[in-house]
Amino acid sequence: MIRSSEDIEIPASLAEWCDPRRMALVIYDMQVGICRQIAGAAGIVERTGSVLEAARSAGMRVAFTRHLSLPRRWMGATQLRTAMAWQRRDSPDTVEPWFPRDAEATKIVPELAPRADEAVFDKLTMSAFDSTALSFALRDCGVRAVALAGVAMEIGIEPTVRQATDNGFVAVVIEDACGFGNREARDRSIATLGFLGEAAITDVAGFCGALAGGS
Repeated sequence: MIRSSEDIEIPASLAEWCDPRRMALVIYDMQVGICRQIAGAAGIVERTGSVLEAARSAGMRVAFTRHLSLPRRWMGATQLRTAMAWQRRDSPDTVEPWFPRDAEATKIVPELAPRADEAVFDKLTMSAFDSTALSFALRDCGVRAVALAGVAMEIGIEPTVRQATDNGFVAVVIEDACGFGNREARDRSIATLGFLGEAAITDVAGFCGALAGGS
């Protein structure tokens, strides 16, 4: 632990950040309808499951995010443009809401089903911090850091990590538990986060080892 002249404590190792008193695990958008679109999703589910089991065993708070689609009447310009891009449609009149609140596609995959004492934050945006109660809930519980796993790295996890920093949280990216839709875009995201130094980047073994008291 590093201490500033103003008596501010700064954890200096991954194990110190992974203290369950100061960190929460965020499982990003591991939804049935999204995992169907991701190559290698089964491996991401398995590795995210290992991360989730380790966090639960350590007593760490766990949160899940879900991407929602609003009813067509509530889909404005931004939502329609995004839906057109994702669904490869030329007209907004041809898009469909892929993730209605109660649809099967919107559910968290059964292998990672949230427990009753775990939070689920629904969102319309890419960042898990934008227009959700996540930041408030973390601060209210005295949490200073988040570990992230899920899909997709280049679409939602990178902006979540960037906004975590802007909101005063340290983000730990569990790289091999973060799926992607496009390899080149994913690599750019990891390179950008590494260049900026905004996030600690580790893997499943490193995260689980840190929870177990490693360095």
